[in-house]
Amino acid sequence: MENRGKTDALSEPAHLLRIAEALERLAPPALSTHLPDGDAFVWEPAQGGLVAVPHVAHVDFNLLKGIENQRDTLLANTRRFAEGLPANNALLWGARGMGKSSLVKAVHEQVNDGRKGKDRLVLIEIHREDIDSLPQLLRILRKDTRRIVLFCDDLSFDKDDTSYKSLKAALEGGIEGRPINTIFYATSNRRHLMPRDLVDNEKGTAINPGEAVEEKVSLSDRFGLWLGFHHCGQDEYLSMIEGYAGFYKLKLAPEELRKRALAWAMGRGGRSGRVAWQFIQDLAGELGRKLD
Repeated sequence: MENRGKTDALSEPAHLLRIAEALERLAPPALSTHLPDGDAFVWEPAQGGLVAVPHVAHVDFNLLKGIENQRDTLLANTRRFAEGLPANNALLWGARGMGKSSLVKAVHEQVNDGRKGKDRLVLIEIHREDIDSLPQLLRILRKDTRRIVLFCDDLSFDKDDTSYKSLKAALEGGIEGRPINTIFYATSNRRHLMPRDLVDNEKGTAINPGEAVEEKVSLSDRFGLWLGFHHCGQDEYLSMIEGYAGFYKLKLAPEELRKRALAWAMGRGGRSGRVAWQFIQDLAGELGRKLD
């Protein structure tokens, strides 16, 4: 018994070391303290912060058909920002599948064409569920000299969700303010980022209906540039199809291409940029062509 007690006592440090190592493995990695070299990252706080993206999946800028006005407006805003001139945060809102997120990535690629080194624009995607950690990310980016576009795809907020306050403070209202080297682009199906029934409910139950919804609705006001995306007509849809087919050299008679594209849209119950791209993927596969 005495020998066993001595053995246990001697092994205590080893047990403690193993426990400490196990706890270290379970702990989340330390957050990034600086922006690494590179053009694109995803903000992943649970994975240590900024995760590099070697290649951004983007559509060629000139293939964005049916949204030429939105395309040119966002490009001009982004170029001004990249050159150190005043520019606005942008909210791209509206119909699903009309190229909102594709436009942000295509503009990033277009602006970087011909730029080198520190002059290249950085794109950082932040997921909707990580918005409350945005202030941490901004403190990291504030130390850098590069120009940075923060991008949140499909941004919206539901009832009892208070993370929108972090976004409001980060965009303009915080004591630190938004770093001058960052700009925020978001896409959403909602113009005001809040569900309509929530806004209506708060109007109906508040003592002062206007003030009750002001804090929530005013989030969209932090975006100086609003770009609306609407369902496309048949001509716009066919223009997208023809643009893709020409770019990827898909050989099909024009009338046959038109007929099949319309049948595809009818089968999907609507027309959009996403539906056009899905048709092109199907056609390319049938013709044995790769979309590289």
